[in-house]
Amino acid sequence: MSVQHSVRSFALAVLGGTLLAGSALAQTLTIGVRAGPESIDPHYTATGTHAEALKHVFDTLVWSGDKLQLEPGLATSWKVVDPTTWEFKLREGVKFHDGSDFTAEDVKFSIERIPIVSGPNPTMIYVRRVKEAKVVDPHTVHVITDGPAPTLPNDFIRLFIVSAKAAAGLTKESANAAFNSGKAAIGTGPFRFVSWTPKEELVLERFDGHWRGASPWQKVVRKEIPNDSARVAQLKAGQVDMIVRVPAADVPTLEKDPKLKIVKVDTPYVFNIEFDFRDKPPQIFAKDGSALPQNPFKDARVREAVDLAIDRPALAEVSMEGLGRPVNQMVTPGIFGYNEKLPELRPNVQRARQLLAEAGYPNGFKIGFHFTNDRLPGDRAVGTSVAQMLARIGLEVQANGQPAAVLFPGRTRGDYSFVMSGWGTITGEAHYTLSSLGHSNNPQLKMGAFNWRGYSNPDLDKLLQQAATELDEGKRRALLEEAGALFMKERVSLPLVAISSAWALQKDKVDIPKPRSDEDTLAHDIVPAKR
Repeated sequence: MSVQHSVRSFALAVLGGTLLAGSALAQTLTIGVRAGPESIDPHYTATGTHAEALKHVFDTLVWSGDKLQLEPGLATSWKVVDPTTWEFKLREGVKFHDGSDFTAEDVKFSIERIPIVSGPNPTMIYVRRVKEAKVVDPHTVHVITDGPAPTLPNDFIRLFIVSAKAAAGLTKESANAAFNSGKAAIGTGPFRFVSWTPKEELVLERFDGHWRGASPWQKVVRKEIPNDSARVAQLKAGQVDMIVRVPAADVPTLEKDPKLKIVKVDTPYVFNIEFDFRDKPPQIFAKDGSALPQNPFKDARVREAVDLAIDRPALAEVSMEGLGRPVNQMVTPGIFGYNEKLPELRPNVQRARQLLAEAGYPNGFKIGFHFTNDRLPGDRAVGTSVAQMLARIGLEVQANGQPAAVLFPGRTRGDYSFVMSGWGTITGEAHYTLSSLGHSNNPQLKMGAFNWRGYSNPDLDKLLQQAATELDEGKRRALLEEAGALFMKERVSLPLVAISSAWALQKDKVDIPKPRSDEDTLAHDIVPAKR
């Protein structure tokens, strides 16, 4: 073949590819999601579905890859300068959606505003180690920590960067309105904010100037369809291009549909039961409704009885219909600090009854049990099944499935005594989970932010404080494994099952080459289907 012919063929191929790309770039992507953001302010809440939606509009300083690996985001590199200083080098040439330049001032501003505006599920957890942010030059930031902070880059995968100019002067009372109107919703993400109708849909348009390159989707519509059956029905009717969190019961049927494709992934999210350790729990009573002389959950035998009443394989295979995996700790394999030596958890109803009797509750007691019914796949079914399992050992459980928007504020206020929720170690390191749930609630140390129930153990606190500042990776791993073992011995929380997730796609419209293990459904990870 001649060089001239080769060049001509290459040129035609490029032209053809450009035309195809141009056609793809004109497409609209419509996603049926189970839940959406609770505001357009990315710093308002740490809820996973909130962060997922706003990753389209705002970039994070450090990016979390499809397997939770740390990758450059708005920061291209980071390093320890001294034991209490991290240096982050920032990506140059990045523009906000209004055309202004992204600089170190925006990073400093974003870090400093989080404690001011953080809402019901506090995002302060992601900057808890930060003492000060210093601008070195327009593309260099020094983050001063309250001590050695080896996991700071892990925390910064949820450090969303907002425009210091657009969000200047906003308070906790005024921030949501400014972001929700679009006035302050100026990010550097792959999509611009267009509109948001709470509990209905979020509309976005492509930002051609994004530093990763333009998305193939000109417009993205994220439709909130909390009802699982309705979400499946809209997919079948062609009203959406894809849906998230396919109900397990529908997976086999949808897999047989020639027009559809199912994509599955194991996630780090774990359903777990949270005990109330306070002296006067609000929702624990004797069977006749009278007050108990003390909180039963403060007795280790009662917590063990609850543990032994639960059949985790049955929850995974029956309640979650195969989209779950039994677990024996709060973090899943592959997470830094996972303890491979912990034993499998097996049910023993007879022993559970004996333990309750030994603790002084031979006839059990009455308790309110709260869990989400619209957040993660199988939450309603697992919560209902747990209540039934506990009835076998004499506990009268009043099951109360609630929307996440109701449950999380109530939990934070301390309204509940027995809660099931899903927790994901999305930073890739066990310290994030164990210190948030198991450390004493200590605002000064900025640990225990999600320990609403009054649990406190000096030995566990010491291990987690040591792990928080240990720069040697091997020593930190050993500390986290020991902390995880103590967490399980104490039964601070009871991990039940890890969640697997499934997407259903219109086969001739879209594809997900690399599904994310954190379940995030991001438009820039979705590509037009090959025809």
